[in-house]
Amino acid sequence: MELASRPTGGDFTLHSANGPVRLVDLRGRVVLIYFGYTSCPDICPTNLAYLGSALQDLTPRELDRVLVLFVSVDSARDSLTHLASYARYFHPNIVGITGTPEEVAHVAALYGAAYRKVPQGNSAMGYLVDHSAYTYVVDPKGRLVETLDHAPSPRLVTKTIRALLAED
Repeated sequence: MELASRPTGGDFTLHSANGPVRLVDLRGRVVLIYFGYTSCPDICPTNLAYLGSALQDLTPRELDRVLVLFVSVDSARDSLTHLASYARYFHPNIVGITGTPEEVAHVAALYGAAYRKVPQGNSAMGYLVDHSAYTYVVDPKGRLVETLDHAPSPRLVTKTIRALLAED
């Protein structure tokens, strides 16, 4: 699925199992933002595994300045507790967040992310969610600086992060 609109980025607040997550509070860090959902059969696990692998290549000092936000577009099924354990499975620096459908739609609009429910009448799940699969890179000053295609190589992600940390 393509981008819904040209991403502009911007501050937002969503919720994690540990409370509100505000992008403005993450200044000084490189933040990667990925939209998906925990029941995604293949796209989300692949992308999150690649991001987790890239994070493993960072030094502890670099990791202190990097965070991945996994934004669930399926808050009806993704409880904050489930979202936290799912995201943490891929790496401790991946934080699962979500909000009301309106809050998530607002954040998705800022980043151009597209998603829609697709009924699956023959499935116990009832529906899947088609969604764009880009990773949005926010620099330490809070500006959206890059949009990475689905499943970017861990090497590319690590290189992108290090370049932004070196600029700051």
